[in-house]
Amino acid sequence: MSYNLLKGKKGIIFGALDEKSIAWKVAKRAKEEGAEFVLTNAPLAMRMGEINKLAEECEAQIIPADATSVEDLENLFSKAQEILGGKIDFVLHSIGMSPNIRKGKTYGDLNYDWFLKTLDISALSFHKVMHVAEKQDAMNEWGSIVALSYIAAQRVFPDYTDMSQAKAVLESIARNYGYRLGRSKKIRVNTISQSPTKTTAGTGVGGFDAFYDYADKMSPLGNASAEACADYTITLFSDLTRYVTMQNLMHDGGFSSMGISEDIVDMISK
Repeated sequence: MSYNLLKGKKGIIFGALDEKSIAWKVAKRAKEEGAEFVLTNAPLAMRMGEINKLAEECEAQIIPADATSVEDLENLFSKAQEILGGKIDFVLHSIGMSPNIRKGKTYGDLNYDWFLKTLDISALSFHKVMHVAEKQDAMNEWGSIVALSYIAAQRVFPDYTDMSQAKAVLESIARNYGYRLGRSKKIRVNTISQSPTKTTAGTGVGGFDAFYDYADKMSPLGNASAEACADYTITLFSDLTRYVTMQNLMHDGGFSSMGISEDIVDMISK
């Protein structure tokens, strides 16, 4: 069901890889809610994904950009404003990758060059996005910027390794840049700490099925789906949440407030 929550709004959506990705779901919902936007991803990810299909469905143009490159981001924001005919109202940062996780490195045996790459791709890119948007004065007042996070920023999930640090840095950047952009242009910046979600990136983490099942049994509402996360993201892009900023918002079916659940007790007892 559409409520026209984003009618007349213009945006940039990072990270739509395939139909499983949260960014893909956000793009579809944004289109339904009346938004215009451009899609962007790293050139390599674009070759691996199906973003052209999404662009056609959403009548959106694609601007390739490596989010770790300030030069690419400058081009992205400039072209996005040309294409959309004005400044930007919302941005979704749905970017995360760990070479250490991809290569099966344990936390005690990290490759530190890869660790730095994890931080650059998954966290510092968020700072770079807002840095470029600020320098170009590319965002409208009362705009909204959202990045996707995970509770491993606060708690230990062994197989999440260096992505845990990346998410912690991501959330810190949201608070600090949220203050800066809030003071200057009333732009709000938030992160969503999402349940384990069966995306292409998520399922690449070792032990993901155990993560997923444990969280689902622990959460009174069960795991939040990618579609539900997209709905929540849309509300943060809308004018209904104008005074929500600098928050890490838990979207996890109640998982983050639980100590133990009856389902987990039953499972252990057996």
